[in-house]
Amino acid sequence: MFLPYAAINNILVRKIFWLILCIFTFAWSLTETGHYIQEHAPFNELALKILYESYWQELVEYTVTTIPMWAIIIVLIGIVVAIIFIYNKAGTTDITSLFSILPAILKTSPQIEKLLWLAFFISFAIKVPMFPVHSWLPDAHVQAPTAGSVILAGILLKIGAYGFIRFSLPLMPQASIFFSEFVFYLSVIAIIYGSLVALMQEDMKKMIAYSSVAHMGFVTMGIFSFNRQGLDGAIFQMLSHGIVSAALFICVGIIYDRLHTKQIKDLGGIAIKMPNFAMLAMIFVMASVGLPATSGFIGEFLTIIGVFSVNKLIASIASIGVVLGACYMLWLYKRVWFGEIKNPHIQKIEDINKIEFSALFFMAFLVILFGIFPNILIQYFAISSESIVSALKISLECHNKI
Repeated sequence: MFLPYAAINNILVRKIFWLILCIFTFAWSLTETGHYIQEHAPFNELALKILYESYWQELVEYTVTTIPMWAIIIVLIGIVVAIIFIYNKAGTTDITSLFSILPAILKTSPQIEKLLWLAFFISFAIKVPMFPVHSWLPDAHVQAPTAGSVILAGILLKIGAYGFIRFSLPLMPQASIFFSEFVFYLSVIAIIYGSLVALMQEDMKKMIAYSSVAHMGFVTMGIFSFNRQGLDGAIFQMLSHGIVSAALFICVGIIYDRLHTKQIKDLGGIAIKMPNFAMLAMIFVMASVGLPATSGFIGEFLTIIGVFSVNKLIASIASIGVVLGACYMLWLYKRVWFGEIKNPHIQKIEDINKIEFSALFFMAFLVILFGIFPNILIQYFAISSESIVSALKISLECHNKI
């Protein structure tokens, strides 16, 4: 049953997640390379040396100072214990073999399956991050350089949600069904709580970080809806949020490079001096809000529809998060890009250069393209989603009989 899914899912990994990695690496490389070349040296051996040393210095500082040790320890313990148990029971750690072996073994031991599911859940939930193990993310973004924030928001947060799809649902379907309501409650709390806390932030990076907590709540909620709309919406939201949040952090990095501040109170009127930058930033803000014709709308809309067919109350509460998202993102745009110029340094800044414009324009193009033609992405994971949902429906029928 799960062997076709395994083969199709490999295609999903190659074509979708590697595509995201290439997009963000390309966009970040253009932006960061342009900054260093312009500020430090001509494009020669000295410039390349500065690029290399500065990148690794920032990367080491980000890794050592921002990733909480308790999160690393919990993730490692949970995954290691679960893998050892699986190997003892199934005699293999080959994923393709486990898709057919492990569910049959755990079917006779529902309590063990639930414990195993919880071990995976703790590890993946911290990585997403889900409420209440989300507190490391805002601090990580504040301390990280622009490159670290782009990679963290664009790729690394999605690994936890991908873990649910890749491991939790097919390997432990009965436990996934049993804990689905629990995940719904945590997800909707993350959506509302993350949105409300984002409204209170004065640091741009912290605001975007808490918005990520809220948006990833839609992802986890859609994954555990166990229907095509919810799962398609969750995967689409992962891809969309990866582009949008990474682009927003690049925008913050551009502002910080020029003004050396991330505090919203110190900004205002940037659109007067940087109209091209304001236009592109507006696209990413609208996508984060979930405006139709942007990729953000497709992911959230499909997710809410999928959850509504399962739990109308949860879907209704989650819809409030969309409204709150519009509040904090539009308020951010108004205070940073519009209004009077209060900071005298803003009078001296210049609009984005060709390299910065090219990177942001490319990402804005993807946001609009996927918002108008969502099937460009959905066609790649539609068969995988159908395979997962079909398998879970069989497990759900068995669960209801019990």
